[in-house]
Amino acid sequence: MVEHRILGPDDGELYQPEQACGDRFLINGRDWGGRFALVEHRLPPKVLAAPVHKHTGEDEFSFILEGSVGARFGGEEVVAGPGDLVFKPRDEWHTFWNAGDTPARLLEVISPGGLEELFRWLDRLGREPGQEELEEKIGPYGCEADMAATMTLVAQHGLIF
Repeated sequence: MVEHRILGPDDGELYQPEQACGDRFLINGRDWGGRFALVEHRLPPKVLAAPVHKHTGEDEFSFILEGSVGARFGGEEVVAGPGDLVFKPRDEWHTFWNAGDTPARLLEVISPGGLEELFRWLDRLGREPGQEELEEKIGPYGCEADMAATMTLVAQHGLIF
């Protein structure tokens, strides 16, 4: 179990590439018996956070702190703003992006924890993985990615990916 502590605004493990989704790891699932994880996502304008994907083991809850965040669930699209909570259930195709012209930030609760390790791997990689490399890495997490749907979304909204 982790000691009582306060994380300040500059604490946590931060990865912030120039034109991609940045991640600030606040609560690691491995530190809490795998029950949940908490990651802050930082999105520059018009950046797609992840390919259209689904995972079989985790639910995600995204609380929007600032900016305008677009999200796709199956065939439905929504735009959420500060104070909104977006639920992304397991086994459903989804993704999210900065739908505005200013930076966006959101807190993401992942339950159960563990999927944040995939985010960490992608951040440390420092580049976009190839399709085969991505599929090999996401498979053990129970994830699938739909790159054709991703590229359609990028074109529809003029996103950076």
